[in-house]
Amino acid sequence: MEQEAVTEYHDHWFAVFKPQKRRCRYGFILFGKEGEKFLFGEKRCVDISTPECEERELSRLNNFFCFPYLNKIDVLNTPSWVKNTVWYQIFPDRFCNGRPEISPEGVEPWGSTPTSFNFMGGDLWGVIDKLDYLEDLGINGIYFCPIFTSASNHKYDTIDHFSVDPHLGGNIAFHTLIEEAHKRGIKIMLDAVFNHLGVDSPIWLDVVRNGANSRYADWFWIHKFPVYPDTPKSEWDFKNFNYETFGNVIEMPKLNTENEECREYLLSIVRYWTQNFDIDGWRLDVANEVDHHFWRDFRKVIKDIKPECYILGEIWHEGTPWLRGDQFDSLMNYPLTYGIIDYFALQDTTKQEFMTSVTRSYLCYPKNITEVMFNLLDSHDTARILSVCLNDKRKVKLAYLFMLTQAGSPCIYYGSEIGIDGFKSMTLENNRKCMIWDENKQDLELRQFIRWLIRLRKKHPQWCEASIQWKDVEHPTVIAYQRDNITFFLNNSEDTANFIYDGRSMEISGFSYEIEGLPAADLYDF
Repeated sequence: MEQEAVTEYHDHWFAVFKPQKRRCRYGFILFGKEGEKFLFGEKRCVDISTPECEERELSRLNNFFCFPYLNKIDVLNTPSWVKNTVWYQIFPDRFCNGRPEISPEGVEPWGSTPTSFNFMGGDLWGVIDKLDYLEDLGINGIYFCPIFTSASNHKYDTIDHFSVDPHLGGNIAFHTLIEEAHKRGIKIMLDAVFNHLGVDSPIWLDVVRNGANSRYADWFWIHKFPVYPDTPKSEWDFKNFNYETFGNVIEMPKLNTENEECREYLLSIVRYWTQNFDIDGWRLDVANEVDHHFWRDFRKVIKDIKPECYILGEIWHEGTPWLRGDQFDSLMNYPLTYGIIDYFALQDTTKQEFMTSVTRSYLCYPKNITEVMFNLLDSHDTARILSVCLNDKRKVKLAYLFMLTQAGSPCIYYGSEIGIDGFKSMTLENNRKCMIWDENKQDLELRQFIRWLIRLRKKHPQWCEASIQWKDVEHPTVIAYQRDNITFFLNNSEDTANFIYDGRSMEISGFSYEIEGLPAADLYDF
């Protein structure tokens, strides 16, 4: 048994035990400083300090923790390829316009100020054109925001789940994209929105027209009919609407996945795309607002078709109920995101608080889940990491350095690698700016730095394993940790840090780092 980690109130220990048979009972014998001896098991602590007590209590099976039978099917086996994948998130309308002739009417010039409603003309043909760029960066997985037919630029308000939006290139472009990506060893993950539909969906429009008589009336959570009040829209009470929605967005009526026909319709969608297009993963939007029963059916459908398909839930909090082997493979690791941002970008937490938050993220789930958690610094739902760091690139580099040397499957949000910034507000969406393709306007040094980190990560697969070894450094702003006999020192302060480590003096300039143990050929020299 090895001490795995230390948090504020607990020491955490880990041991590997392989029973000879599939049945298993186990307990722990604890020794006190004054000769006490206890059995820790299902009854918690039982005194076994005397030989008589020990013989009696160790013979009672109900004193022990119990696995009645270890069924293989109950064990969560995560896809083997995910831990070695570096993702790149693409918001299709803003990445690259490959075929201007298919852009929506009224498309704005590339690089215009982004809002919730305007279009820039990005499409899947443009993504195909830039696959070599992604491959050079070191990307081997693309996570797409929704691509199905929709009237919006974000496409989280789906109209037709069985067609790629024609302004993105339709099914032909998507099929070509998958072929070209797979040739380069790049996996493709789609965004599935099964919590709600768009108000322009034929299914919802049937409910609008036919009310309670619609065959789809029970596909939604409707309080009363008609769903829209017979008054001018300016007079509607948007806080007390006639149907449930995603958030308070009336354009996104919430689906009732308890309805069998609705469930089968949604499951037919994942069958279609997984079988016919050989996609590699599904990211599940608003996953914590859809019932667990549906997600169990979802997993069975996916894994029967493609056992190594990655199922990722969008959950912003601790999510053990979804990770018991019958629903998701992994979650978006926002708790780790918060920890990194609070420490490096905002400097709202102390060194010890940060280390504790990271350690907890490692201990929260079984190791094979931790190794495929979806790690990110920013996304279409958050401010850009550069803006959160108030345009201090030194902090950005520390954040990326830390994330890319941890267990989990890291993701780069399109453009953040070249220094695109942007906050998010109710009407302006500067976090969804157009990708910059003019290298004269890119931060090439930041791109090379991230490319270097990705290359190092691939050369050191041990960095992907769910263990972290913190090193003691007597300095309030320097964290140190070891991965694969390589030691990282990160100074999270404007001031130069001088300290003693392992009997020798070290100095690290403000918001900088030192790495010990890397071969000379791997050192960063850009």
